[in-house]
Amino acid sequence: MFLSQGWRGVATIMLSGSGADPTNIFAPAGTPAHSIFSLSMLVLSITGAIFLGVTGTLIYVLVRYRMRKNAPDADQEPPQIYGSNQIELSWTVIPILIVVMLFLATTRVIYTTEHARRPKDSLNVTVVGHQFWWEYRYPSLGIVTANELHVPISDPKHPMPTYLTMSSADVDHSFWVPRLAGKMDLIPNKVNTMWIDPQKPGLYLGQCAQYCGVQHAKMLIRVYADTPQQFAAWVANQQRPAVQDPAVAEGRDVFMHNACISCHTINGTVATGRFGPNLTHVGSRDTIASGSVANNPANLRRFIEDPANFKPGALMPPMHLNSHDLDAVTAYLTSLK
Repeated sequence: MFLSQGWRGVATIMLSGSGADPTNIFAPAGTPAHSIFSLSMLVLSITGAIFLGVTGTLIYVLVRYRMRKNAPDADQEPPQIYGSNQIELSWTVIPILIVVMLFLATTRVIYTTEHARRPKDSLNVTVVGHQFWWEYRYPSLGIVTANELHVPISDPKHPMPTYLTMSSADVDHSFWVPRLAGKMDLIPNKVNTMWIDPQKPGLYLGQCAQYCGVQHAKMLIRVYADTPQQFAAWVANQQRPAVQDPAVAEGRDVFMHNACISCHTINGTVATGRFGPNLTHVGSRDTIASGSVANNPANLRRFIEDPANFKPGALMPPMHLNSHDLDAVTAYLTSLK
């Protein structure tokens, strides 16, 4: 514990000097991440002590027993010692004890995170990994969204974690938000579960940590930890049907009469596709292209025109719309707040 606290202080100094990276494992912001951080510092302390001990001994031997030109026995071979039961016993037993201790410490962290008691009122979110984006479903709230996960913060005095039920629609993916928890694989035809409990409001960034294809590097994760009031407002907005603004009726018609409706859903319309992200409130999101591009009309227009502008290898094909229709569809999607 003492070593862990000491390394925590070192990490804090490093962060204060260089600014906290939003994906820095040395700045945990959730209970699972704190457990992983403490275990990491324990491992680093032990391996650091071994490194210093071995390196120091090696340097001492090199200096103490180096060849000296004027030494009386410079031309003689030093005494040869064959075997030492005490030394062999020590370098066998001590590493075994270290490995057993690290094994038990790791098992304890895995057990406490995997088998933590689940509060009755905890939020459940279904996470589905796609090439190359994330789908988030809130079964109890009737919400389906994409790429930007909103969860309420958890009060340490009254923990209210968010449980993520995870699977994949195609190939293996891995959900990793370093400041909140460890990695969890999303595997087709298998359901895995993890939980997060961010205790401070803010944006926590992550990454798909399992190579899943050409655009793996741009399959980013954005977790918004909201206050209870912010989360309630977000839920209320997401539960509303898509806006039917007459000013963007032309763009809505272009969207509904093209292949867009085969892949995307917009609640309250005939668009019920499930292959691509739900776009009911796409205009309210901060990013598009799975967190890799800021959501503004210019970027949205370029992405609709040809997703390869931002994500070469993305599975969405170019729409081949003329300039007028591109402007109309962009205005419509931007209005979907």
